[in-house]
Amino acid sequence: MFRGKNYKEGAKLIDRATLYDPAEAFDLVCKASKAKFDETVELHVKLGVDSRHADQQVRGAIVLPNGTGKTRKVLVFCKEERQQEALDAGADYVGAQDMVERITKENFFDYDVVVATPDMMGIVGRLGKVLGPKGLMPTPKAGTVTPNLAQAINEIKAGKIEYRLDKTNIIHCPIGKVSFGKDKLVENYTALMNAIIKAKPAAAKGQYIKSCVTASSMGPGVKINALKQL
Repeated sequence: MFRGKNYKEGAKLIDRATLYDPAEAFDLVCKASKAKFDETVELHVKLGVDSRHADQQVRGAIVLPNGTGKTRKVLVFCKEERQQEALDAGADYVGAQDMVERITKENFFDYDVVVATPDMMGIVGRLGKVLGPKGLMPTPKAGTVTPNLAQAINEIKAGKIEYRLDKTNIIHCPIGKVSFGKDKLVENYTALMNAIIKAKPAAAKGQYIKSCVTASSMGPGVKINALKQL
């Protein structure tokens, strides 16, 4: 795989065989970031579970202490009498059946999170094949199917993220920007890891946290000793 000059320069700072303490790992991620924009810092956590089994799923949501550094656009499905309430709380788009048609007919996806009131799930459910593959389908577990619209919207805008296993049993999450610096990144990392550990399925056997790697969006990966500071 071709790697650019900036990536190679950053990689020289990192020993790929070393498990770094979280503070040192995020310090290295920031130093290895050479892009001309404020890169997103991501966390990749491999778990010792099998996502093919329903009783070994790991999924949830958490408001990161320092947010993600990104303003997320929110689409809300609710009945007409609550639409102004959603807009007042900061929703970017609000609708009902009209929004279903816009998504299906116009391929409308200019949003990052979808929130729905429970009484709208009959309508929203029809979008499962469209929203599901994009990770946008609202769910009660993620707090995106709720009657408390203002709270849900405020938390998303404040930096609430959803974590879930992919097919290879890895959780991928943004946890901030390089400009945050190591201390804020460690705070966000610790909050997310604690949530993942708390969500450990009863059916999980053996070592739960298999590996933990962080990287900026354009930078090299840094392995974290995930048992430190947790």
